[in-house]
Amino acid sequence: MRLRFPRTRLVRTPRRARAARGPRRHSLSLRWHALGLRWKIAALLAGGCAVVAVAIGLLIHDARLDQVCAGARSAATAQLVRVRQVYELTGQVPQDDTDAAVDARGLPEPLRAAALDGQRSTYLDMDADEPSVWAARPVGDHVLSVRLPLREQADEMAEFDQQLIVSGAVVVALAALGGAALASRLSRDLRTAAATARRISQGELDARIGHPLPPGFRHGRNEVADLATAVDTMAATLQRRLEAEQRFTADVAHELRTPLTGLHTAAELLPPSRPTELVRDRVGALRTLTEDLLEVARLDADAERPDLDVHPLGTLVQGMVQRAGCAEQFRGRGVRLSSVDERLVRTDARRLERILTNLVGNACRHGRGPVDLCVDGATVTVRDHGPGFPAHLLREGPQRFQTGARERGQGTGLGLTIALGQAVVIGARVELGNADDGGAVAVVHLPEA
Repeated sequence: MRLRFPRTRLVRTPRRARAARGPRRHSLSLRWHALGLRWKIAALLAGGCAVVAVAIGLLIHDARLDQVCAGARSAATAQLVRVRQVYELTGQVPQDDTDAAVDARGLPEPLRAAALDGQRSTYLDMDADEPSVWAARPVGDHVLSVRLPLREQADEMAEFDQQLIVSGAVVVALAALGGAALASRLSRDLRTAAATARRISQGELDARIGHPLPPGFRHGRNEVADLATAVDTMAATLQRRLEAEQRFTADVAHELRTPLTGLHTAAELLPPSRPTELVRDRVGALRTLTEDLLEVARLDADAERPDLDVHPLGTLVQGMVQRAGCAEQFRGRGVRLSSVDERLVRTDARRLERILTNLVGNACRHGRGPVDLCVDGATVTVRDHGPGFPAHLLREGPQRFQTGARERGQGTGLGLTIALGQAVVIGARVELGNADDGGAVAVVHLPEA
């Protein structure tokens, strides 16, 4: 008979600890999503191998422990038989290293009760400070018992468990390294696809992934190749459509140019009157729109080449303000230059004036005066005192033929588009924003000489 009594303990989790698990789980979820695909695959493989290693280790540990326990019980039982024979012949318990005794003081109570019931049984205690195995049987009204120490067996099990832990850790580490190596190619291909998609979104329409297709490739067999092919096909289709749209815009604007020139000449020959002024105004607006469309088409086609030179920025802006004061579209709008800094910048004077003219024209048309220009270092700030830029324009950037909020007036929406496009050509940068006390703010950053 074998006696073994497992011990259990009930652990209650405090309520505060349970309440704190929510934010902790959320933080772990954010950290998991922040990991790259390669590390996720490596972690999953390592976790799976760890679970398998723990399961196999537990099975091996239990099997080895059962083997050791069975051997210890058999040895104790055999020793008990020998001690009983000696006791029946001599009436005395042999005094040797078997630790045999009659009614021993340290005899476990379950083993004593079983022996008094007439049963020969063993009791194994591997968790005590001194691991041992007991064997007992009744002798008249007394209990004859032997005790064998199991210190060597316990040390052997501890060493065996350490070997299992080391072996499992090595297997998990190798699985993680193997998973990272296998996932590195997949991660690299996906990063290449993402980088190509970003380049396409930034206007580089001829960007392609160019994933090498495996021999005998068929759709559905290689997901990465499918993704690369789909992105390349999308980019090629998008490029063809955008190029067709750009050609159409340029062709329409070019074809309109000739009849508009004749219409403008004819409008100038009309006798002075109110209808003549209206006709000339609309013809001028249509002509300006046509020129803007042609400029947008050239910017889209990357056909603009700047004539860069070193200029004092303050002088360039002063000349632009003087010409703006004489221009009919800015007359009476309150364009003023608040400060001047003669910083040398490397830029194209004609294109810079085009940028500032469009920004000032946008402020005069959609904002309220006065329109202030400030030259500070290599930056030029254009500010009005109107309702400011709408939120979606600041978030998404200027859109063609969209002027934003209704309170900012009507227009083609090409002025800001041209300004930002020309800024890219000359190596400048335009930042759009709203002032804290109201009004739209456009800041042009120029490269210093």
